[in-house]
Amino acid sequence: MSSGAVFALGVGLLLAAWWAARVGLEQLNRRHALAHAGAAPEEFRHVMDAATYARSVQYTLAQGRFEQVAATVDAVVRLGALFSPALPWGYRVWTAGLGESAWSVGAFLLAAGGALSLFGLPLDWYHQFRLEQRFGFNTTTPRLWWADRARGLLLAAALGYPLVVLVLGLMAWAGAGWWVWAWGAWLGFQVLLQGLAPVLILPLFNRFTPLPAGPLRERLLRLAARTRFRARAIQVMDGSKRSRHSNAFFTGFGRFRKIVLYDTLVEQLTAPELEAVLAHEIGHYRMRHLPKLLLGSAAGALAGFWLLAWLAGRAWFYEGFGFAPGHPGPALLLFGLLAGVAGFWLAPLWRGWSRRCEYQADAFAAAAVGGPGPLLGALRQLAEKNLSNLTPHPCYRRFYYSHPTLRERERALAARGAPAAAGFGL
Repeated sequence: MSSGAVFALGVGLLLAAWWAARVGLEQLNRRHALAHAGAAPEEFRHVMDAATYARSVQYTLAQGRFEQVAATVDAVVRLGALFSPALPWGYRVWTAGLGESAWSVGAFLLAAGGALSLFGLPLDWYHQFRLEQRFGFNTTTPRLWWADRARGLLLAAALGYPLVVLVLGLMAWAGAGWWVWAWGAWLGFQVLLQGLAPVLILPLFNRFTPLPAGPLRERLLRLAARTRFRARAIQVMDGSKRSRHSNAFFTGFGRFRKIVLYDTLVEQLTAPELEAVLAHEIGHYRMRHLPKLLLGSAAGALAGFWLLAWLAGRAWFYEGFGFAPGHPGPALLLFGLLAGVAGFWLAPLWRGWSRRCEYQADAFAAAAVGGPGPLLGALRQLAEKNLSNLTPHPCYRRFYYSHPTLRERERALAARGAPAAAGFGL
């Protein structure tokens, strides 16, 4: 058996393990939800009444069934893309007519990625207009849904194509060390995107309006001054035009920095609870979680580019999937298909770090507003309104939860006590 065939066999086994792990974790979480389906845990009966808790369990079960189907479709699509002759044949036909310039190969990679993404459209449609609709969360229309996909495709082409062409050009120009240059280009692109997204990209999908003048705005501005947070704006996003789910987030750098509250969140929470949510988001900023996230991503990307460069120099990497060695373009495509599969096994580390950041932001918020009460009220409201799973399986949580569970957050805040505002060290 050739080296290429051995590598391809290893990839096939990795794909099978990835699929089995995803389906197995969903099944594990399903059984755990059913085991707790009789009644909400005693400590949460003030959060959800019996009917709402039963509905949250059904929502968890429906999401789990959907994810098992999605995992299966994803695995089949990747297997077909990697082991069928379709991609190698398409690449030969494309380059025979258009050549192997960076512009031509970049266009092929973008077209191949777009074609593969089409397999996920029926699942996305079902999730939005069947599953989310059944539980009362969907508010979008088919027209808006299709418009979002069209805008996303155009945006991916406008931003992704130049970056891919640049990486291919660096592969040809920079010699063996091309991966360092490519990583630098990727990092610069990410920083630029983080800075410009709040101004140029997010408004393509949603409308952002300043929080109206009044007692709530004054309260939040006093919080910003108290915590020495300078933002260009506190804005409200019209998230209700797509979903009844609620959230808040912090985005941008420098003068483009802003806090965004979903309009659904503003409707659901009291003024003290909204103040605590804003304090939580300010906590992320004050503890520099966003730059740390970017640095972590940069370190992972550096390792990824090095691995890509090493694989791109091995003939068996191409031959194992039907490509002829030579141009490194197919290596980018193959690596893109495999990166998510390999990265899945590192998810517990990444999610664990994310949960740690959430604990820190919670503690900051409790200190900023004089105690954990308002934040706990907000978290309970969000759990109830979003039909959150109150009892996820621990293994499932480690792989998929970027935020601690409600139980974990309440216990962490209780363990820290209720810090007084006077003791808030800034």
